[in-house]
Amino acid sequence: MIPEDHDRSNIDIWFQDEARFGQQNTTTRLWAEKGSRPRAVKQQQFQYTYLFGAICPATGATEAIITPYVNKDAMRQHLKQISQATKEGRHAVVIMDGAGWHTKDTALCFDNITLVRLPAYSPELNPVEQIWQWLRQNELANKCFDGYEDIVNSCCDAWNSFVSDLERVKSMCMRDWINLGV
Repeated sequence: MIPEDHDRSNIDIWFQDEARFGQQNTTTRLWAEKGSRPRAVKQQQFQYTYLFGAICPATGATEAIITPYVNKDAMRQHLKQISQATKEGRHAVVIMDGAGWHTKDTALCFDNITLVRLPAYSPELNPVEQIWQWLRQNELANKCFDGYEDIVNSCCDAWNSFVSDLERVKSMCMRDWINLGV
């Protein structure tokens, strides 16, 4: 819960989610000469990693962590990043889906974070879902990975490419309904 004495003008809204990326990758449309049939390789291996991402649309601040698994410990590490990125005197409200590791106890050790879970089956309310789509379409599609390290490096490059444009981050992730009326 947000402390009652906390000034609403000192609250940062963050959206958080995680996605799996790996060798079972996305294939997308390609530009090709008319009449030709371009080929895209589809890997059959099953190595993958998870990218935890969080965005504060008002400021354009972003935090991400890549892990080989999803669980409460990985979630705590990600919340630690968000807590450290939240400026002194401010409070972060982190909006997320209802995944099993998105539990209130993961944020208990952070006095500047409050977790808010979205209703079930409502991914359209979380703009981070659009980021995953952007990463897959613009950075990771039609790609083969040599192994786990290549997947991690490609995910890092893709995330860094996305966050390199502050206006893209803000415009893609801002929602009218998060305005606190301050």
